[in-house]
Amino acid sequence: MFVRERERDTEVLAEHEVVVLGGGPAGIAAAAAAARGGRSTILVERYGFLGGAGTAAGLANFCGLHAKVNGEHRQVVHGIADDVLSRLKAMDALSSPHLLFGGRIQAQAYDVSAYKLVADKLLARVRVLFHALAVGYNDAHLLVETKSGRRAIKGRIFIDCSGDGDLAAWAGASYEVGDGKGNMLYPSTMYRMGGVDPAKAGNAWERIAELMEEAERKGHRFPRKKPIVRPQPNPTEWRANLTQIRNPDGSAVSGIDALELAWGEAEGRRQVWDTFRFIKDTVPGFERAHIADIAPQIGIRETRRVQGEYVLTEDDVLDCVDFADVIGANGWPVEDHVAGNVEFRFQRRERGYNQLPYRMIVPHGVDNLLVAGRCASMTHGGQSAARVSGPCFVMGQAAGSAAHLALKAGIQPAQIDASRLQEYLKSEGAWLG
Repeated sequence: MFVRERERDTEVLAEHEVVVLGGGPAGIAAAAAAARGGRSTILVERYGFLGGAGTAAGLANFCGLHAKVNGEHRQVVHGIADDVLSRLKAMDALSSPHLLFGGRIQAQAYDVSAYKLVADKLLARVRVLFHALAVGYNDAHLLVETKSGRRAIKGRIFIDCSGDGDLAAWAGASYEVGDGKGNMLYPSTMYRMGGVDPAKAGNAWERIAELMEEAERKGHRFPRKKPIVRPQPNPTEWRANLTQIRNPDGSAVSGIDALELAWGEAEGRRQVWDTFRFIKDTVPGFERAHIADIAPQIGIRETRRVQGEYVLTEDDVLDCVDFADVIGANGWPVEDHVAGNVEFRFQRRERGYNQLPYRMIVPHGVDNLLVAGRCASMTHGGQSAARVSGPCFVMGQAAGSAAHLALKAGIQPAQIDASRLQEYLKSEGAWLG
């Protein structure tokens, strides 16, 4: 059944050289890079703050900024990411990198509210349109719904950092969803606990998985194995990543299905309460803990993956592959969220990181578009690694820089000489690997 709507004329709200959709790490870096090149830039964000999954989904730590390079932990993502880190550090809102997964990789926790403030300051030269939900694309205009009604934003180059590949799909780019067998990475609802006694809790993250296993042997059921529960910059506050949101039939909730999202939000909060009560009741140091925050939305890990001039694969990640058109590095392993568990597959070479090619952010068939972030051109396995914040910063900075260079030269983004882009990225502090 359908309802026929009348044709209408939509008011043009703004016109910019570069239009970025989505304010996560890819969108922040893309907009900042384009603006630093002197380009008139607008970033469209559906919430009233930036940060993407790092704030809206409560992620609260950066994954993928570091790699284990020949046995040594090193930061391998620089450029605009360095600016974010330095600003957070100046606010005393950034923890030192911590080890995960038996010491095989590092991540870095930050204060969520501080990240929102940092992102605002970082994009001081960008026009940011908050509370705008993108709903379509027509003739070089992004269509958005706002509190002022439906509006259009005209652009010369568009950068899709929506995470879901929304803009690319509306513009006619080809894409894939999931692994080809109907499976997507399972989403999670993140939450933070306050009132933790840090001295008493100690290294509780090393014990929680064992306590969960003991409880399961007695009949308790948890959403998934391999919980991640770690302290934030304020040691009395801990983040919890141990839910897994599935439909009643056991499949992963889809981030591009309205009814499944609605189900998933309520189911995620149910799992939050269940897992929180278990931690509070069984883990020393959490006796007086409370839920400080449940993320505004469930954390979606995978939906559309736009098909580009190159498709990054799981083997590219595991074999630490190099590319002639490199734009940066990814050191995060394959993190495959399957039913009831998380499967990690680590790099097969001691170097510990792969390069990311420019071609993976250049979609087929749409000349004035770049795609950065978890919706870029990757296989299901490749995306299981390169979807995290570190490589998203890399792709975003490259996309914003490429948009600037393309406009400067009067060419389409696909026509950019990779060596010219690489020199520009290095001049802006990026490390290419």
